[in-house]
Amino acid sequence: MRGSQPPDPFSDGDPPLELTTFVGRSAELAELRDALGRARLVTVTGVGGVGKSRLAARVATGWESGAGRVELAPVRDPQFVEYAVAEALGLTDHTARLPRQTLLEHLAGRPALLVLDGFEHLLDACVELTAELLRKLPELRVLAVGRRPLGLAGERLFPLAPLGEDEAVELFTDRAREQGLDVSDGPGVRELCRRLEGIPLALELAAGRLRALSPAQLLQRLDDRFRLLTTGSGPHSVPGGPPARHQTLRTAIGWSHELCTPAERLLWARLSVFAQTFDLEAAEYVCSGDGLPAEDVLDVLSELVAQSVVTREESPAGPRYRMLDTVRAYGAEWLEGIGDAGRLRRRHRDWYLGLATWCELDWFSSRQGEVAARVEAELPNLRAALECCLTEPEEAHLGQYLAGSLWFCWVGCGRLAEGRRWLARSVELESAYDQSRLKALWVLGYVAILQGDTVPALTVLRECREQAERVADPTAVAYAEHRTGCLALVTDDMARAETLLRSALDRYQEIGELNSNVLMGQVELAMARAFQGDLPDAVRLCEDVRRVCEDHGERWARSYALYVLAYAAWQEGALDGARELLADCLRNAHAFHDLLGSVLVLELLALVTAAQGDPAEAALLQGAAGRVWPSVGLPLFGSAYYNAPHERCEALARQALGDAGYEERVREGGLLDREAAVNRALRRNAVRPLGALPSPRGPVPRGGGGAHRTEATGRAADSARGSHAP
Repeated sequence: MRGSQPPDPFSDGDPPLELTTFVGRSAELAELRDALGRARLVTVTGVGGVGKSRLAARVATGWESGAGRVELAPVRDPQFVEYAVAEALGLTDHTARLPRQTLLEHLAGRPALLVLDGFEHLLDACVELTAELLRKLPELRVLAVGRRPLGLAGERLFPLAPLGEDEAVELFTDRAREQGLDVSDGPGVRELCRRLEGIPLALELAAGRLRALSPAQLLQRLDDRFRLLTTGSGPHSVPGGPPARHQTLRTAIGWSHELCTPAERLLWARLSVFAQTFDLEAAEYVCSGDGLPAEDVLDVLSELVAQSVVTREESPAGPRYRMLDTVRAYGAEWLEGIGDAGRLRRRHRDWYLGLATWCELDWFSSRQGEVAARVEAELPNLRAALECCLTEPEEAHLGQYLAGSLWFCWVGCGRLAEGRRWLARSVELESAYDQSRLKALWVLGYVAILQGDTVPALTVLRECREQAERVADPTAVAYAEHRTGCLALVTDDMARAETLLRSALDRYQEIGELNSNVLMGQVELAMARAFQGDLPDAVRLCEDVRRVCEDHGERWARSYALYVLAYAAWQEGALDGARELLADCLRNAHAFHDLLGSVLVLELLALVTAAQGDPAEAALLQGAAGRVWPSVGLPLFGSAYYNAPHERCEALARQALGDAGYEERVREGGLLDREAAVNRALRRNAVRPLGALPSPRGPVPRGGGGAHRTEATGRAADSARGSHAP
């Protein structure tokens, strides 16, 4: 039984699959594993392009007790380092705690390996975090990857040398074969590999040119480049510059750059504005114009892929492209050199502002699962866009708009802690655009409520309401009133919750607003009615939500409506029906990484299980829920209403099992990680396997989400007032 085994600390953070074959390095692999067996902190150092990241990823893949790899290159703000680590390990925490606390709890007592790749630009933050993790987690080992040491006591350095001649030749010829070219191991190839000093990135760039040039021609052109560099002439010469191998790599990259066409060089430079991976649509918008038509971007990008300047990879969001950090840095230098960096950063910002707008609209549609995958893939670029906005005083309103528009990412996709940080930072800035700041305020209040931080939530919602009334913004008034009603609901003021939520729904109808937030307001009203004993009204409200959701393909708000319907079914003794509704609800909440939705279902499912005569399994599910609650906030909001099913279940299970038996089963449930707990909870139901949310194929469209807006909103509001529309 899986519940009796310690969970894998990195079950959601496995190293990425390798896109090309791993050549050589067998001795280094063995030595690095041995070094990690002897020291708890090992840092792989070496020049750019020497293969540090690839070697570390290979070690992590084979680490028996679990390993997680964190790519730090896209992180710009040192305060986001621990967020990046938590994200890479698949940790979701809805509370206001710092991610560091979650990391310490999650990794406690586990002999795992943490790989920190590309820490140089975040040195102080990485040193401080690594020191604390190692000090408080005696079984943890850290493998750092960078061009310099961390400088911590007990650190063991592992300088990585370039490939030996035979391995360099093997890599070069292997990459040639991947292009369908047969390049034999001869004097010309060996001399080329020696000239490139066995640096893997330089070899791969050279191999990418074999479709047009023979090894002898490559060698001749490379020698010309070296002479140009070392004589101190040319725009990128470095007399008295970096050490030989740094110079060799830079020469190889510069030489590859010179072999590019003008269009390829231009695209290379412009692509450097992307934080990590990007898709074709983004590249066509951001990088086109001024000498590079949008219709030519695909062909030029394909050439850069063929030359190993850019790599192509598959993701849940579709095909994406990536530049290695060293190659990106070279392109960024050129972009700065031609004076176009500022304009390209603004185009990058504009694209991701547009993407957030489209995704917010499409969240209320059948593309919800696709939106979740798209935003997950684009988070590094969205963060870069937020940083761009929030560091330019005149663009504060854009940062507020972007942080607010991503509410569905923060709330619906389990990123409350990060969202609150961006939102709080944005509303601190002065802005002449009231609408943008008001949206950020009500979203900040919503996030704080879900984190159980009621006083700050009430403060920002009151500010939002007062300012919205002052500037006559009816949309912001409705949202502020709605979220204040939500706060009353979780603090057991049911009468006030009902008054505020009904008023907010009336306001939504008046302005023609319909989206997942509006439907959640109706679900919250239904919950207030159910807690006050009016189950028929609660069912009527949620059946209407379910119909609207099914009309639009919406699944996130629908899952909360199913939760209320299951609560009503349990109250009426329809236990099988309640279980089916809860299984459907849990599957969706878990797929969206919605911890609150998942843990509420586990609690109610435990009660249904006890009522169906299995108190041992019910206690185990309560234990599993108990493990999740610390990552959500105050268990069951500290609410007597929400807590009643938990207490009822506990009473039934204790009566059947006895105190000792009950406590033992709760402890056993507490050993289940979230994935195992959800799968176990669904085991009795004939449900499809867990995985990515199904969604139609194709890109997220640039619009939509507003069809049948007024009619559907009116139907929802009529139902909220009690006059249920057919």
